[in-house]
Amino acid sequence: MKLKLYAAVAALFLAPSITFAQDVNKLVDKADVERIIKTLSADDMQGRGTFTPGIDKAATFIEGEFKAAGLQPLKGSKGFRQSFSKTRVTPTDLKVTFDGTALPAESIAASTGTSFNWKGDTSIAVVNITDEKNFRSQYSGVMRSGKKSLVVMNPSMAAIFKRIRDRAIKGGIVNNPAEQAPVVYVLSATAPKTFEVSCGVKSEELPLFNVVGMIPGKSKAAEYVVFSGHYDHLGIIKPMEGDSIANGADDDASGTTAVIALAKYYKKLKNNERTLIFVAFTAEEIGGYGSQYFSKQLDADKVVAMFNIEMIGKDSKFGPNTAFITGFERSNFGSILQKNVEGTEFKFHPDPYPEQDLFYRSDNATLARLGVPAHSISTDQIDTDKLYHSVNDEFESLDVNNIVATIKAIALGSRSIVSGKDTPTRVAKLER
Repeated sequence: MKLKLYAAVAALFLAPSITFAQDVNKLVDKADVERIIKTLSADDMQGRGTFTPGIDKAATFIEGEFKAAGLQPLKGSKGFRQSFSKTRVTPTDLKVTFDGTALPAESIAASTGTSFNWKGDTSIAVVNITDEKNFRSQYSGVMRSGKKSLVVMNPSMAAIFKRIRDRAIKGGIVNNPAEQAPVVYVLSATAPKTFEVSCGVKSEELPLFNVVGMIPGKSKAAEYVVFSGHYDHLGIIKPMEGDSIANGADDDASGTTAVIALAKYYKKLKNNERTLIFVAFTAEEIGGYGSQYFSKQLDADKVVAMFNIEMIGKDSKFGPNTAFITGFERSNFGSILQKNVEGTEFKFHPDPYPEQDLFYRSDNATLARLGVPAHSISTDQIDTDKLYHSVNDEFESLDVNNIVATIKAIALGSRSIVSGKDTPTRVAKLER
């Protein structure tokens, strides 16, 4: 008799978990997940490079998914695109003279926000980097100094110089061009006794757009839970075996797919007490500009939690049915997720790669610095991932079952936060 009573009580307590598990298995569809990620990582998206037709096409696709799911634009927005712009500055007509001799174009490069002429300018800091061993520390010192600098690099560092020059030729995004101190790089065996440098710039105002949708909350509509991933990638890169499209299937079409799937899941459930915001960020790969802009459009104090989903396409180092959470120790966000998936096969773990500083390397970082328990969820074995940022990060390299399992776990793990039952502790503001 007692055994039957215990069994009945146990069943009563387990019933909500069983119901949620049944809901998630029914409402997260593997075929739909596969369709979305295949579309986002297809060759015709051209690697979703920022400022390319491919990323515009990807944004249009995501907009269509949000609309079909029944999401609403953010209040005050006419559509799902959250548009803004950034200035790209490209150096032009760079000329460098050492001790009266003009240097060849292939041995000089510049990073600047404005045109300049250093003839007779005695305020320039000259940094002579003689070997690769000291490069990182000296280079970081130049970047932190904010001073006009001439960096002379020994020819033994030709490969590093080439990477710097290739980036410089493409130009860079500048928040305030007037505040960026010019830095000139020269490949030379010796530093000059005298030098002259002149450089022009080409400035372009270029469009960017996050894709954002929402499901209004019920009893706690003024409190927000954010689900995010970045939909941009590298675009067209250096060819490898005839392939030049960096498809970004895992990075981060997998995370964007999860955001879309979770939006559909919660829209069907119709039981969110807090307002849910689903956002696909742009420009993560070139500086996190999408998440930075997004973070300024809402009150961070009203954001209860952020689930940033970054690369979930393969098993984690902990094996199948596992994922890790960056910054696990900074709030009880991870503990809440662990509690909510108890009784399932899935487990959430702390970040096993603390040396990689992943907590501040993805789109969660901006809101985290504002005190939001904003964490990234990933399964990537980043210390051994040979497909990362390569043309081989394609759909065929993914394990769709792993993606689906992780999406279901996030759905289950987030449910008490979405319902208003649990509120994660805040992350310390302005930690760094």
